[in-house]
Parts: sequence; C-alpha cells; structure tokens
Amino acid sequence: MSGLKNTIKAANLVDILHYRASDRPNKPIYTLLVDGETEAISLTYGELERKAIAIAAYLQSFCRPQERVLLLYPPGLDYIEAFFGCLYAGVIAIPAYPPRPNRSASRLQSIIQDAEVTVALTTHSILTNLERKLDSSPSLKSLRWLASDRFNEDYQWQEPELSADTIAFLQYTSGSTAEPKGVKIAYGNLLHNLEAIYRSFRHSAESRGVIWLPPYHDMGLIGGILQPLYGDFPVTLMSPLMFLQNPMRWLEAISRYRATTSGGPNFAYDLCVRKFKPEQATGLDLSSWQIAFNGAEPINYETIAKFSQTFAPYGFQSSAFYPCYGMAEATLIISGGSTTEGVTTKTVTGKALEQNQVIIAHPDSENARVIVSCGQSLPDQKIAIVNPETHIACQPGEVGEIWVAGKSVAEGYWNQPVQTERTFNAYLQDLQQGGFLRTGDLGFMENGELFVTGRHKDLIIIKGRNHYPQDIERTVEESNSSIRPSCAASFSVNIEGEEKLIILAEVDRYYWSSNRANAKANGKPEADKHIDARELIQSIRREVSKNHDLQVHRTLLLKPGSIPKTSSGKIQRHICRKGFLAGTLGSLPVD
Repeated sequence: MSGLKNTIKAANLVDILHYRASDRPNKPIYTLLVDGETEAISLTYGELERKAIAIAAYLQSFCRPQERVLLLYPPGLDYIEAFFGCLYAGVIAIPAYPPRPNRSASRLQSIIQDAEVTVALTTHSILTNLERKLDSSPSLKSLRWLASDRFNEDYQWQEPELSADTIAFLQYTSGSTAEPKGVKIAYGNLLHNLEAIYRSFRHSAESRGVIWLPPYHDMGLIGGILQPLYGDFPVTLMSPLMFLQNPMRWLEAISRYRATTSGGPNFAYDLCVRKFKPEQATGLDLSSWQIAFNGAEPINYETIAKFSQTFAPYGFQSSAFYPCYGMAEATLIISGGSTTEGVTTKTVTGKALEQNQVIIAHPDSENARVIVSCGQSLPDQKIAIVNPETHIACQPGEVGEIWVAGKSVAEGYWNQPVQTERTFNAYLQDLQQGGFLRTGDLGFMENGELFVTGRHKDLIIIKGRNHYPQDIERTVEESNSSIRPSCAASFSVNIEGEEKLIILAEVDRYYWSSNRANAKANGKPEADKHIDARELIQSIRREVSKNHDLQVHRTLLLKPGSIPKTSSGKIQRHICRKGFLAGTLGSLPVD
C-alpha cells in the first residue's frame, strides 16, 4: 500500500499537489470550520495550486532559492496557501504563530535572527495589528512584510529545482526543555515520514480527518495538513482556540464529518472528559473514529481509560486509541501502535523506575505505575536504548535514552553545527555504530514495543533518586479540585549545594479571585467553598510526601494561564525554573 498511485513519480510535495490538481482539480481537500462548528469554507486541489503558484511567482521575483521566509498566520486556509506557495517558490518556509497582543515577541525575534530571515508572509489584518510592534523590534521591522491575501497574479512562475536533500521548511522546536532550534526538514525526510504515517495508520482515499492541532507545530502541519494531501483524503480543520473554548466541538466535528482519523496530545482527551456534559451529546456518534492517535507527551493510561468509558455510549471503541511517539528532529512519527490490537500497557514498580530498572508489579501493589506502549519502530529505522552517560546500549529491563536512526531523521539544526553534531551524530560505543539522533527522552523496549517514561532533561534527581516530573505533577493536580488539570509544574533548584523540589500550581479562576479578595480584606468569607492558600499548600506537600517520599521546598499558587506551555500543551519546565529563580512569578500571598 502507498499514499501515491503508481502513476505518480513524486520526489517532493510540489509534484504531489500538481498531480492532484491536474487529476481532480475540483475535489475539496481542506475544509475550515471558521467558528469551530458549522460555518465552513473549503479549498480544492485546483484552488490550492493556483493560489500557491501566485504566491510563489511573486516570491521568486525577489527571493533567492532556499531563502528563508517567515509564515505568520492564524490557523486557516491562508496559512496552507502560503506554505505551499513557499514550496512552489523553492524557498524555505518557517511556520510560526503570530505574537499575542500585549505579549513579548522574543521567541519570534530569536527565530528571525537564528534563521537570518529577510521576508515575512502574513495576512493584511495581522500585518495591520503588527505595525505598532515593529517600531519596538528592530528584527521585525527589518523584514520585508507581504500580505498574501493582497497579491495579484501578474508574475511568471518557474518550477523550482528540488531534490530529496533540498530543505522544505524549518520546524522550530517547541522549546519544552531548551531554547527553540530550527530543524532542517528536507523533502526526502518529509516523504519518508508521510509514507510511514500512511502505512502505520492504514490510511486510504476513503479516510477522513478532523484536526484542531496548531498548524505551525509538527503534529498539526505534517499529520494534520500534509498527510491528507499525501493520502488523497479530505480533512476538516478548526482553530486550537475553538477546541480549547469548547472541546465538544472536536468530537461533534468527528461525528458530523464521519472522521476516521483524529487525535492530539494526552491533555486533549483529558479535557474532553472533564468538560463533558451528557446534555451536550445529543446525536453524538463516534463510531466512524478508527484511529484516535495520542502523542507529543507522556501518555497517561487513566486518561485513555476514562475517555473510553465516557464516550463508549456514543460509539467510541477503545481499540481506536493509537499511542504513538515522535518529534520534530525525526520529522514526526518514530513509533506507533497497532491499529488492530488497541493499547499495550505494562505495570511496573515506580521505585525501581527511579533507579532506571524495569520490574513488573501487580496493579494493586504499592507504588505501581502503568506505562503505555508507544508502539513499534518504523520498519526501516533503528531504535536503541542507551545509557546517556556511557553511550553504551542498555540491557533488557533497563531504562535509558532513546536513540533513533533512519531516513526520517532530519539533517540537523539550522546554523548550529555544534548542537547538530551532539544531537544528530551520536555514536554507540559498544556496537561501533554512529549517526543516531539523541531524542532526550527516556524509555525502554520490550518485545519490540517502545515505552517512553519521560524527558532526560526534565528528570528530577534528589538524593540519588530519579523522579519523573509528570508523576509529581499528577499527584499535585489530584490533591485538590481547585488546582487546574494539566497546569502544574515541578522541577528542582540547587540551594546551598543541595537539589530542592519546587512546585508551581495554577488554581481555578474562582479560587484565585476569591483568595486575592480575601487577602485584601484580611478575612475569609463563610461562603467561600475553598480551603485557604496555606491549607492548599499543606495538602500538596502531604500528597507529594506520601506518594513520592519527597519534601517540597517551595510551592507557589499561580493564577490561570501563568505556566508556560508549548503549542502542543507541554509544560516548559525550564522556563518555569527561570521564572522562579528570577522571582518573576506572581503567586498568591501566604501569611
């Protein structure tokens, strides 16, 4: 099986879109739910190619081949047209999200400087809103700004010279553990990974997609936008904001458009369960959903179980869950589960895991931890579990760093040769093999299944014991209903030569506002249903001590939206740590 008919000789995405537009120009490929519900606009293959050629021709009039072009668009069809316009022009696209009002544009500025960007594509409305930021940012002001929705078609397009080694775009990493870096995704990487997704997910022309993921993130762009075009099946898109405002919009779209493929990070399924109200589910039918992929962060088995139980009455089958693992440095997918066998889990002893050992535990035993398999490796790539210090392959039953080698692994980071050498050219000492990508993630393999346990850089090491921050954070979230789900961060700081545990936890809006008011009034109203801040902090400390045998050095209660996250919802713990050390985190006062 393949995503392309035998009649296509495709070396790149330009060839694929050109074939689709020539063969079936009037077939809709992308449909955007403008309001996240019923107001829809569509784009056919023919319309997409015509718009891409118009943008490409204009870019070619002043851009050199492989020049970097910044894309600043809200999720939508304009963004897709501009992305393909860059491909058709032979320039390197850099997807990024527009800076929010009254927010710093520092990440955007670092991308511009790192990639030596000279041109930016956006819409007329965004450009108008950005104008007041330009004077305060020399890097933004220095760009040549173009509104792609105001182009004319008076320029002559020339088909670019593209090869498997030509860079298609730079995927800037989310920055969950470090400053963002531009991953160089070549056409060869892209086609190899798109074919891997197509085969792993068992896609066909009869597949149907629904995607709310951010289009400037690898999962949203490659899995949500490029995979449907590669596989020749339609996809319905909505803005991430529309999903976050009302998660049921996602499930209703799956039901309405009879989607077979959709998914997101673990938190998306968790959010659906927490926000679900039976009275909202009239007519909901999820029986068409064949692949519910789950990736981009440690996968929590409880979330899978609760989602399956909650939505089983509406036709959702638990066997549809498809845990997978991937990252920008490997283009996207690295491993994926079976589409026929459902979710594979392993129950291990948490205490042993702290010592990088895998010991099977009874589900009811103390300190038992259920780990979800992220499936098996792609057929033509190699995964190794390696001791990150010695660079020697781990023995069975040992946790180590996940290393990957294969055609989907990118060429490296843009303009960062030292970091590229360290990350993309790792060498296995005992097997005398090189060319591995160091993922920075920890895990183990068993019977061909990859189990991811956490991030190496996020690992908390106190008194010689390893602690996974996501485990501590889940304990914090479950300690009191006032703490917002998926909104806690844990990390350690060195104080007088000793690592100490720090907890940050967002509280819900009612708790924040009522406790701020109480602090000002120096009294607690009887009607307040919440415990006060001091009691809440003590509750967190007790639960962390009981479940992890750890003493919390400091706990800060933060207002909603304070904890920095990546576009895929991952906690940016390194930024949390910086904010704590700098004393810039505004928290509830505790007398």
